[in-house]
Amino acid sequence: MRKLALNDEILLKVDKAARYIGGEVNSVMKDKEKVDIRFAMCFPDVYEIGMSNLGMMILYNMFNAREDVWCERVFSPWTDLDRIMREQKVPLFALESQDPVKDFDFLGITLGYEMCYTNILQVLDLSGIPFMACERGEEDPLVIGGGACAYNPEPIAPFFDMFYIGEGETSYDALFDAYKANKAAGGTREEFLLKAAQIPGIYVPMFYDTAYGEDGTISSFGPNREGVPEKVEKQLVIDMDKGYRAIEAPVVPFIKATQDRVTLEVMRGCIRGCRFCQAGMIYRPTRERDVEQLKASAREMLKNTGHEEISLSSLSSSDYSGLKELVNFLIDEFQDKAVNISLPSLRIDAFALDVMSKVQDVKKSSLTFAPEAGSQRLRDVINKGLTQEDILRGAGEAFRGGWNRVKLYFMLGLPTETEEDMKGIAHLAERIAEEYYEVPKDQRNGKVQINVSTSFFVPKPFTPFQWAGMFSEEDFVEKAKIVKNEIRSQLNQRSIKYSWHEPDVTILEGFLARGDRRCADVILKAYQKGALYDAWSENFRYDLWKEAFAETGIDPGFYTLRERSTEEILPWDFIDAGVSREFLVREWNKAHEETVTPNCRQRCSGCGVKQYGGGVCCESKN
Repeated sequence: MRKLALNDEILLKVDKAARYIGGEVNSVMKDKEKVDIRFAMCFPDVYEIGMSNLGMMILYNMFNAREDVWCERVFSPWTDLDRIMREQKVPLFALESQDPVKDFDFLGITLGYEMCYTNILQVLDLSGIPFMACERGEEDPLVIGGGACAYNPEPIAPFFDMFYIGEGETSYDALFDAYKANKAAGGTREEFLLKAAQIPGIYVPMFYDTAYGEDGTISSFGPNREGVPEKVEKQLVIDMDKGYRAIEAPVVPFIKATQDRVTLEVMRGCIRGCRFCQAGMIYRPTRERDVEQLKASAREMLKNTGHEEISLSSLSSSDYSGLKELVNFLIDEFQDKAVNISLPSLRIDAFALDVMSKVQDVKKSSLTFAPEAGSQRLRDVINKGLTQEDILRGAGEAFRGGWNRVKLYFMLGLPTETEEDMKGIAHLAERIAEEYYEVPKDQRNGKVQINVSTSFFVPKPFTPFQWAGMFSEEDFVEKAKIVKNEIRSQLNQRSIKYSWHEPDVTILEGFLARGDRRCADVILKAYQKGALYDAWSENFRYDLWKEAFAETGIDPGFYTLRERSTEEILPWDFIDAGVSREFLVREWNKAHEETVTPNCRQRCSGCGVKQYGGGVCCESKN
């Protein structure tokens, strides 16, 4: 019988105590005396968010399939428990065993978004692990990061012993075997890290040095040890039939998770090539899972969890070639069992609407379009591959099918944006409202409601827009006002609701997304001042970050406002993400020429990922 790390008195004081007790259905319990490696898998946010992360669940399942490894889960304590743990000196613990994280061999941290960076320091702090990797001793866990943000690890590099670049199914077994061999030979921490640095996809920051020029840009970056590669190559599964580690029995949370359903990953990558989208670039090439394997996985996961909803996960589900067959199977197989089917990332066409009418309650659902830009010119700049005709046709079909609510997502501050592009957001919303009123009155489902939401553009590494400049906080606010005022001037303004993302959060995200190692000082200083849960608007305090910038002497504008030269050494240039620099420069130039690049199934754009020898790159038509 395991003993909980938190006593009853503490559990009764905190919100959602079930976040911290473990013992859920399908959680993995092992004898810690019979395993060689203990791995604490951490998602640096609350339990409900972390339990919705597919990547974390895939690795949890994969690691625990090894008899010599016990992988347990760790999440950031919410602010109420954080305070109590500090007051009562309770160390951060893993859910399964309830043992302190400091007792583990590895602490793996999922890096899903930049705004979790202060939570990483919270996890280290509460675990009693030194913030700086260079200050850790032989008994401290090895801290490894992975996920989308690992494609620019530099702002948090001083806090990590190593990073895994790419998809975890490929090199983690080699890493664990190297750890066991080093331990058996009596090797030191540094000796293991040197071996790890030679495993494909593993980046060990201590073995690389950065130098800066007088203008503040990077003048050189490279390894400082023999045998350490100059380039770290991303790892990925090429054969999704053989290399994919399917989850048959996901852990079932005690409390409602953000994504409280079975998640079925249908493919990886995206054929679309949107120039702002990091995921669409770093997860290339597009690789599909076999439809028969997906059917079997769906049956197993629903049987082993009792969930009442299944979601198809990918960057663009409409591009999965087996979508019709899979969706029709799910409808036939599970609809009588009261299982709902969730279909995110669908393009709105006749097939999608037909499916949604079968699996959703029309009165409760709204349709989502992501035009991203208000004008066709700007949609061509960002290579969205979506025309106004496509949007209006989809909306019209939906309205005739009984829908009356539409969500529209846009970005402000995109490269080459003009005032007309901004006003185009209001004009497109108005055109969609007009489309609704073209439906005969007796066939309408009440009043139309159009929710327009704008976020502010953040340039990301390994995209054609990685060189773009951002705007100031004041500029972003002014852009939102232009859209707001234009919406108010539309005939159907009462049917259009408008909201926008906070510009201060955007500025910080932009700073962290393209930062270098010097940014770690700001992150640490902000955390020490109390910054925590920055992704949560009720907890975000930009004043603390401003103080941190001032006290460290680092100007965020250097990282956000200026447009970079395509010749500049970027902090992430040592990573080979598959897409070539030449391709990204070519796409950056084509954006300024307002030229569209066809998607990968229409024509190969020569991005560089054909080198992997699989996926869409090797389909016969390419």
